[in-house]
Amino acid sequence: MEATTYASITWNSVEVGTELPTTSREVTAALVVGGAIAATHDYENVHHDHLAAKAAGADDVFMNILTTNGLVGKYLTDWAGPESTLKKIALKLAVPNYPNDTLVFSGRVKKKYEENNECLVEVEFVGKNNLGYHALGEGVLALPRG
Repeated sequence: MEATTYASITWNSVEVGTELPTTSREVTAALVVGGAIAATHDYENVHHDHLAAKAAGADDVFMNILTTNGLVGKYLTDWAGPESTLKKIALKLAVPNYPNDTLVFSGRVKKKYEENNECLVEVEFVGKNNLGYHALGEGVLALPRG
């Protein structure tokens, strides 16, 4: 198996309005439960117990915000590359993310600026599933000047 190499986006090559590639992630029960328990130590039963989620009025177990935040961070840094630094994520949740769905991310560069000797871009993003918008927000990344 070959190792994947990611190219870095440079600050000089990015313009306001640059569209990030759309990517999708299958939402499985393993992702929802594993993200809650193993990755984020969130033992709230609605994230890992189907019956508890149903009793709380949900259709099934649903993704916690920490897992969503991690997926957003991965989306942004996969685009920006290994020389980038994720500085900030501001995230709002809307509809739940249930298993047996697909989460589709898209985004665009909203702002490009320099601050504290760093070359920064602000990216607005959305994560959408079959119910609608799951995650909306902005992220800030430091990029190499290029």
